[in-house]
Amino acid sequence: MTTTTTDEQALAKLQREHGPALLHFLLGLTFGDRQRAEDLLQETLVRAWQHPEAFDGPYDSMRPWLFTVARRLAIDARRSRQARPTEVGDIALESAPDREDSTESTVAALDVRQAVRTLSPEHRAVLVQIYFRGLSVGETAQVLGIPAGTVKSRSYYALRLLSRNLPGYSPSRSASLTRPSRAAASAITT
Repeated sequence: MTTTTTDEQALAKLQREHGPALLHFLLGLTFGDRQRAEDLLQETLVRAWQHPEAFDGPYDSMRPWLFTVARRLAIDARRSRQARPTEVGDIALESAPDREDSTESTVAALDVRQAVRTLSPEHRAVLVQIYFRGLSVGETAQVLGIPAGTVKSRSYYALRLLSRNLPGYSPSRSASLTRPSRAAASAITT
């Protein structure tokens, strides 16, 4: 099976004459994406190389044929990209957390456990009731048998102590605790 292709000299002449205008046209179709425009230009020239019969057409210039092929290739490429999920770059993948990696939560639980051990039993009891069992201040006061004001005071001071004792954690992070993770909850209750 023999396939005929366009003469290399004719193709080089075609690229010299129409390449810059075709690249400019493709830059417009790709919204300024030079790499895509160059890929489409190359594919257009490959099509011209594969179809030598286009050179024998009744027209004076190959430019209309080239622009039609380039436009159709650009449309096909755009449709193909829209049919697939958006491509994600290496930087986004490197910065995304690994859902399977529980190292960070394990380290946080160990840090919380160590910091909670430094609290007095009274402060620890208040934090367990409010933050890990989800009780209100009034319910905590009733369970522990102390006034609501004492519950508020102990929770305030316990959080301040935790913020000082947790290495590498900002004070605002520990002060804004509302619902801790299960790992942190198990660290306090054990």
